Amino acid sequence: MVKERARILIVGGGYVGLYTALRLQRRLKQELKSGAIEIVVVSPDPYMTYQPFLPEAAAGSISPRHVVVPLRRVLDLCKVVIGEATAIDHAKRTATLTTLATEEEGAGAEQITYDELVLAPGSVSRTLPIPGLAEHGIGFKTVEEAIGLRNHVIEQMDIASSTRDPAIRDAALTFVFVGGGYAGVEALAELEDMARYTARYYHNVKREDMKWILVEATGRILPEVGEEMGKYAVTELRRRNIDVRLETRIESCADRVAVLSDGSRFPTRTFVWTAGVKPHPVLAATDLPLNERGRLQCTAQLTVEGTEHAWSAGDAAAVPDATAKEPGKECAPNAQHAVRQAKALGDNIVHALRGEPQETYAHKYAGSVASLGLHKGVAHVYGRKLKGYPAWFMHRVYHLSRVPTFNRKARVLAEWTLSGLFKREIVSLGSLEHPRAEFELAAGGKPSQDPKGSS
Repeated sequence: MVKERARILIVGGGYVGLYTALRLQRRLKQELKSGAIEIVVVSPDPYMTYQPFLPEAAAGSISPRHVVVPLRRVLDLCKVVIGEATAIDHAKRTATLTTLATEEEGAGAEQITYDELVLAPGSVSRTLPIPGLAEHGIGFKTVEEAIGLRNHVIEQMDIASSTRDPAIRDAALTFVFVGGGYAGVEALAELEDMARYTARYYHNVKREDMKWILVEATGRILPEVGEEMGKYAVTELRRRNIDVRLETRIESCADRVAVLSDGSRFPTRTFVWTAGVKPHPVLAATDLPLNERGRLQCTAQLTVEGTEHAWSAGDAAAVPDATAKEPGKECAPNAQHAVRQAKALGDNIVHALRGEPQETYAHKYAGSVASLGLHKGVAHVYGRKLKGYPAWFMHRVYHLSRVPTFNRKARVLAEWTLSGLFKREIVSLGSLEHPRAEFELAAGGKPSQDPKGSS
């Protein structure tokens, strides 16, 4: 049994936050029901986003609501607070929170005390001081961004179909993606698939009219799947007339013109930024030790180094790789490690509360899978290399097995089955981004933004 009453504060509702809370909820069920333990989960959103499904949600293969897992439903024994931690004083065991209620009340941030801290806020998009990026860039890290990008792409096809100005048409049908990692490659591949299919329903827009450009600063894409599979992915994309620019940087996107380091200029209305992530800013607002990259310095037991009662994992943590031969190597900040670390972290918190010895996290990297669109993919798993349909099928099977809850698994599988039997949906619902625009016009007001969506 737990030695004394304790409050466990989990900051973040992503992979680590959700899976840690699920593990604790399962291991401490009796203590939670009796009130001996309280688990508080602080998250800016009331759901966890399963990010590997974002490209398919953008392409219309999966409904947006099935890409997310509602926290309150699955964490029924935890207290879920929708808000953000803005500062943490671990020496005093206090966290400063802002919630929707604090904003409405105007009373400022509130403080919450805790006994055990799990700091797992994840990461945010890493941007560069590129002219025009803040004004015209589109991210691809949340479900809102994924669906907004889908609506935007279809809207550009509508613009191209309607305009008589060749310059506007050319810019509308030019799509630039920056970043050759999972997010950039899978998003581009799925959306190009979707747009190519959608073009058949436009009388004056053909697939050959569209320009899809992938810009990557290094000499390869998808480094996680290995050099050979990365080269195959480049070949496959180029076979689909996708312009892959390796060892090329973006220098400007001001005035809706993408300027590349090789001198190329592309007028475009679609500029998608997926060039990496950085640690969440809240880490810098703590008194916990950080490494040179701004991540929490952790031990192999997933405790924050040099402190007690503080834990972390995932993107926010620099966790030593216990399976690596070379000293000093850290676990890659990806979902494969985050999910497993969260379970080990939950177990170690239980061990700490019960005065038991803790376990060392050790997981040998199994490999990676990536989708390149419908029925196309690459994989490098346990030393075996796959491409084409087998890799795509493995990609779907793996992620179906990893998405939380049986409810979500069943819904995603049902949608995949139905999408295989029926045609794609090609409707843009850009007006969802500004739902009051129509009423404001009817009431005589002036809408603050374009009622037709992201364009």
